[in-house]
Formats: sequence, C-alpha cells, structure tokens
Amino acid sequence: VAKGETSLGIKAKNGVVIATEKKLSSPLMDESSYAKTQILCDHIGAVYSGLGPDFRLLAQKSRKLVQNYFVKYFEPVGVPTLCRETSELLQEKTQAGGYRPFGVSVLVAGYDESGPHLTQIDPSGAYYNWKATAIGKNAKNAKIFLEKRYKPDMEIEDAIQTALMTLKEGFEGEMNNTNIEVGVVRENRKFQVLTPAQIKEYLDELN
Repeated sequence: VAKGETSLGIKAKNGVVIATEKKLSSPLMDESSYAKTQILCDHIGAVYSGLGPDFRLLAQKSRKLVQNYFVKYFEPVGVPTLCRETSELLQEKTQAGGYRPFGVSVLVAGYDESGPHLTQIDPSGAYYNWKATAIGKNAKNAKIFLEKRYKPDMEIEDAIQTALMTLKEGFEGEMNNTNIEVGVVRENRKFQVLTPAQIKEYLDELN
C-alpha cells in the first residue's frame, strides 16, 4: 500500500475533493479502461492506493452494502455507516484462515445530511476521519504540503487547486489531464469524476 501511487483528499467547507496519480504500466494500455476513482453511490466516491483488483472487489462489495441499506431503510446510506461497514469487511479478512488481507488503503469522499466527510480506511479495517490527508508512496511529503496549505474555511474550488498543487509537488515526470484523476462531491450531494477537459481547465489556472 505504501508503495502505491499517491492519492489524497481534502474536505472543504462545501464539499470534498479526492485526487490521484494514474500512471499506466504500458503506453499501449487504453486509458479509459483504467479508473482509480469509483462512484459508490450518488453521494459517495472513493479512490485507493495499493492493489487495483482488491479495490475493485471492495468497491463492488460497498455498492452492495449501499443497495442493501436502501432496501432495508428506504433512505440513502450515511457516509459514516458505509465506512464502518466497509471497514468491517476489511477487518474480517485479517482474521479469516486461508485469506490474505486486502492490499489497499481507501479514501472515501461523501456528502450526506450531516455535511461533507473524508474518511481513510486501512487494510487492517481501521478507519479515520480527516480534514486533509494522503496515502501511497509520497504520502509523507504530501501531508506536509497539505498541512501548510489547508484552511478550515476553504471552498471546494480552492480545495481542487490545492489537491492538484499537492500532487504536482511529488509527481515524477510531467503531470497532465490524462495521468491524474479528480473526484468531487459538493453540497448537491452528487459525486462526480472530473473529465480530462475539466481537469485541463484547472491545470491551466494552476500554470
């Protein structure tokens, strides 16, 4: 997990942004088939650092939890509830014989009735709420950068720019709109993955 590509999250006053490096193992790979940011339900999304197949399986299981909750209670799941139940899935794997733990750390971004949430879930099943954090190989430097830049009253647009600046700080090679991903959830409680064109606009502002 610590050797995975850097991912980070920032909780703003009016939303949450998550961003990640997305480096393809071969220039022949189709970029559209490799997505590190996943929508778990309308108001919640996630990004990871670690093993991609493990994350895809975990995202699938989380979506099932979302559906089961809605069927049972006829209302959207709260972000803390989904994080707790997902963390229990991870924790079970650390105790089950014949299974290995999930090789992935996850940042969950969501917006529910109680406001914006940014939660980190570790392979052990431990989970923490953050104002801003980073995971992956450059996490230590990214966190130092975030500590200097983070402001509690930050608006979502500022948070997006700060996320991009933080990624750029530790990026190997040239960062562009095809080798990073950005996910955003705002007060409208709709999680969206920004398109390459939208990311390019933010990068142009940065430069």
